[in-house]
Amino acid sequence: MKLETVIQTLESIAPLHLAEDWDNVGLLINPLKPKNIKRVLLTIDLTEAVADEAIAGKFDLIMAYHPILFRPANRFNASNAYDRTVMKLIQKNIAVYSPHTALDAVIGGVNDWLADAVGEGEVSVLQPLENSDAGQGRLVELKKPVKFKTLAGRIKKYLDLKNVRVASPAKDQPIQTVALCAGAGTSAFEGVEADCYLTGEMSHHNVLASTLSGSHVILCEHTNTERGYLPSFGKILAKALGSGVEIVVSSVDADPIQIN
Repeated sequence: MKLETVIQTLESIAPLHLAEDWDNVGLLINPLKPKNIKRVLLTIDLTEAVADEAIAGKFDLIMAYHPILFRPANRFNASNAYDRTVMKLIQKNIAVYSPHTALDAVIGGVNDWLADAVGEGEVSVLQPLENSDAGQGRLVELKKPVKFKTLAGRIKKYLDLKNVRVASPAKDQPIQTVALCAGAGTSAFEGVEADCYLTGEMSHHNVLASTLSGSHVILCEHTNTERGYLPSFGKILAKALGSGVEIVVSSVDADPIQIN
């Protein structure tokens, strides 16, 4: 399948106009030679290890959730791992595409997947985009209130984590509403009141402010709130592209933070 056709399919799944203004989404590396796409590698972070995996596996396209090219680059130096990764991919004629916050915002995307972690309830968008059902973050109003310990247990099981970081207010009350956002969700929580905030990371002062206002906080580390969506996205993409293109989730992509 031609690269242009695959890109059109990716954009139909997560339209780029849904991305945040500050984001850098879309086709980030467009190879010099025309590409026929047979193998696509899915990853959250495009590290040098993932790039080496793509080269060894003869992948034609990397769908990297986080954009490897984010800020303007003045030069590339082979002694720098970040630069070297980009240089390797260009040298090997491998295309790179990133949907990032477009995939967060779209209905059925990363945040809706994360919302399934908290339990059955009514889901709405925290920060709706104008003239769209999509937007950043989700608010889940649980069908049945639960104890905080129960909620934390559900999330750990869903994300396959042994531990999460938690903060609780002085008065522990049942959880009815959960505001959530994959990655770093503080901006999506602005102006939103909830019994619990679920995200990957949040600053000390924002955590403190949340608990002082009577809300719980659950932090799972940034990419742990995103990576589990890749198999689901792979199925969506495989169905859209058909049997002619193989979709593989990276085996070396992992959260850089480990708890000892």
